Amino acid sequence: MTKRTNGPQVNKLPGTSTRKLSRQSWKVFQVMAEFVEGYQKLAEIHPSVSIFGSARFDPEHPSSKLTEEIALKLSNSGFSVVSGGGPGIMEAANKGAFAGKSPSIGLNIELPHEQNPNPYQDIELTFRHFFSRKVMFVKFATAYVVMPGGFGTLDEFAEILTLVQTGKSRRIPIILVDSGFWSGLVDWFRNTLVKAGTISESDLDLIHIIDDPDKVVEAIFCYYEHRRFEPTEEEAELQLNL
Repeated sequence: MTKRTNGPQVNKLPGTSTRKLSRQSWKVFQVMAEFVEGYQKLAEIHPSVSIFGSARFDPEHPSSKLTEEIALKLSNSGFSVVSGGGPGIMEAANKGAFAGKSPSIGLNIELPHEQNPNPYQDIELTFRHFFSRKVMFVKFATAYVVMPGGFGTLDEFAEILTLVQTGKSRRIPIILVDSGFWSGLVDWFRNTLVKAGTISESDLDLIHIIDDPDKVVEAIFCYYEHRRFEPTEEEAELQLNL
């Protein structure tokens, strides 16, 4: 066996300068600032519901109209509504909440092709980093409502499921709206993932598919019928280490 005589060698990547490394290190403070601002602005908005969905639907799309109706009902029922702050489903969620009694919150993201914040936000935050933005979606949520969407929506949906399934986040309602859109995916979970043993049959109990806006609100209240909206002490500890 050949042994190293002078200890491990640290080789810099080609083209990496001390200036570049220093710049990367300072990004830590930028990330910290995003977390601090998010925690400060969102800590008092509970109970809240995070709504996800496509940025590509126009305001007259049936999914946009349905989202706006759901958000209005949630807002008038006392739930702050949190969306990604941009167009499409995000705008519909903020618009519905803005017309209701509770705060409308937008968690905007800076993108190479600029995402313009929609005008229906009582509280508006802007993030450079997807991961810090995702934490804000999850950390203060009482429920998740997932509307039809693309890769970004699937990413958020999968991450929510993973956090709850692994016990890194408390269990709360995860509601998929539009059975025609989502049933094929959930059937694939059941017929492929469960059969392959990559998830458990009980993991499917984390998901509810609902089409009716009133039943979306009803499902959330039903879940909390015998418990508070606020996390228990144990759940709060989980959220602290999210």
